[in-house]
Amino acid sequence: MVALVALLGLIAGRYVRTLAGAFGDDPEDLRAEARAALSAVLRTVPVPAWLPAVELATAAVTALVAWRAGLPYVYLALAGTVLAIIDWRTFRLPDVITLPSYPILALTLIPTGELPRALLGGVALAAVYGVLWFVRPAAMGLGDVKLAGLIGLATAALGWPAWVLAAVAGQLLGALYAVALLATGRAGRHTEFPLGPFMLLGALTGLCLGS
Repeated sequence: MVALVALLGLIAGRYVRTLAGAFGDDPEDLRAEARAALSAVLRTVPVPAWLPAVELATAAVTALVAWRAGLPYVYLALAGTVLAIIDWRTFRLPDVITLPSYPILALTLIPTGELPRALLGGVALAAVYGVLWFVRPAAMGLGDVKLAGLIGLATAALGWPAWVLAAVAGQLLGALYAVALLATGRAGRHTEFPLGPFMLLGALTGLCLGS
């Protein structure tokens, strides 16, 4: 099963590359951007590009999540990979991807039998990040708050230890990256960097090690 998921992840990685590449830094028309992204995906031929870094990363993440957490969590692996790439490039977490992911992820989690706990976890982690955003809006965006709800939804379905690990690991990884930037002189105290990729790495940690 894991090998099959890895193969499908390799193919899906081509679409991940196309979708992530269709979002820019500061689009004038969000709807036009979303339509262009959808059109680009529909025209994509599922053959890995060269160098296939995105495709290999997608295959690795989806296979790892399927192995450690199970098939219901693979959607978050795919959506999370897209969002991580976009956020790293553009400092954005597009609502057109994040918001529809809520009902899609909830549907994929129904077979776990833990949807009520998942919904509670999603609300709880979004609330935690909402408070952090309210206290220090310069440190994160509302996109991070919305992403936190997705992460809480998936990890709480797996169990509260996974939820806690994902929440703590995301913040810790982001803090370690900031310290590394400061220590190497590549950034100052007020330098901004995208938090989403580190939140998603924390989610991956929770899904793989929190069960």
